[in-house]
Amino acid sequence: MKEIGVGLIGWGTVGSGVVKILQENGPLIEKRVGSKIILKGVADIDLETERSVKVNPELLTESADEVIENPEIDVVLELIGGVEPAKSYILEAFKRGKHVVTANKALLATHLDELCGVARRHNVDLNFEAAVGGGIPIIRALKEGFVAERIDAIFGILNGTSNYILTTMSNEGSEFNAVLRQAQEKGYAEVNPSLDIDGIDAAHKLAILMKLAFGAKFPFDDIFIEGISDITPLDIEFGREFGYTIKLLAIAKAVGEIIEARVHPTMLPSNHLLATVNGVFNAIYLKGNVVGETLFYGQGAGMMPTGSAVVSDLIELSRNILKGTGERVPPLSFQPDTIKGMKIKDIEDIVRPYYMRFSALDRPGVLSKISGVLGKNDISIASVIQKGRRVAGAVPVVMMIHEARERNVRKALREIDEMDVILDKTMLIRVEGELS
Repeated sequence: MKEIGVGLIGWGTVGSGVVKILQENGPLIEKRVGSKIILKGVADIDLETERSVKVNPELLTESADEVIENPEIDVVLELIGGVEPAKSYILEAFKRGKHVVTANKALLATHLDELCGVARRHNVDLNFEAAVGGGIPIIRALKEGFVAERIDAIFGILNGTSNYILTTMSNEGSEFNAVLRQAQEKGYAEVNPSLDIDGIDAAHKLAILMKLAFGAKFPFDDIFIEGISDITPLDIEFGREFGYTIKLLAIAKAVGEIIEARVHPTMLPSNHLLATVNGVFNAIYLKGNVVGETLFYGQGAGMMPTGSAVVSDLIELSRNILKGTGERVPPLSFQPDTIKGMKIKDIEDIVRPYYMRFSALDRPGVLSKISGVLGKNDISIASVIQKGRRVAGAVPVVMMIHEARERNVRKALREIDEMDVILDKTMLIRVEGELS
């Protein structure tokens, strides 16, 4: 029986999960693969920190090159994250004829096309199920389950940290900074949480999904990204009164040769399935032209869910190795010569309903002044809530806006925010009604 040799680069949280799964489920995996998958080397710059799983000390090394160069290793698992040196390690593994599994969404969001091209030239495979959605098998679904579909739209809650923060703020009425500290204490947020709360992590994952769904090339920097740090309990309360829940939503829609791609806080109807996804969980909602609407839900991060996705990729590659096949399924779902560049729509050209909260002086005529500026910019008001005083002399004036062009909305708010009756920058949140 041929054994499949595996080398692990990065023995952190996810790497430990992979080792644990291989140890505990080894007999089960062997039955499903028809071969033993054997860990042949583990590289990490820190070999002193105590891990939750034990590894034969003879397998440990501080040198990733030792793992990559080991002739007994068929598949390299890259789990260190970041662009470099991860990219260099993966490219070197390809050159040595080794298949690669990675969970590195930051690298894939910006270099996936290049990596797939190099893998193809060396007749090896690149798998990355764990890069999006942790234990949710969304990558394999797009590559195989929906291969007969034209994917029209993706809506995703793709970052568990942000979702935990917004859920807790909604349930407890707490301020953002207090909940962020709580998330850090529980290990849900990093010491430097900017990738999560600023929407960058979700955008990395959205970029990967877009490539698979639309067969497109595009600059990552063209995706509009806005984080959640300005969301307040007041906005959550007003959203609830209008029947909406605030989520950090990753959105991609293909219309002809144009893609709408954006990550930002979004008001969703509270009865929509995505609005009910709480805590650290992730969900991806797809619309296809044949199958219609589907929802994938599960744990989007963590030692075991992400480790499970890595091992699933490893098993797929092991089966291919045993059958002597490579690139049975194109890594980007589409055949390489059909992938084309697509333009991402400028955020100022999108047309959406909006939520606006103005912090205004408690004076007669303020509402008419605001309405006048909005009307001048072709912005129509759907409904208004004006509460009693919250701060001395100031009241929140909240409006739900019918569909309007973002360029007009921004122009109007610049003028309104300069009025002497407006005390603070207007809060603007985009609204998604019927997801389409």
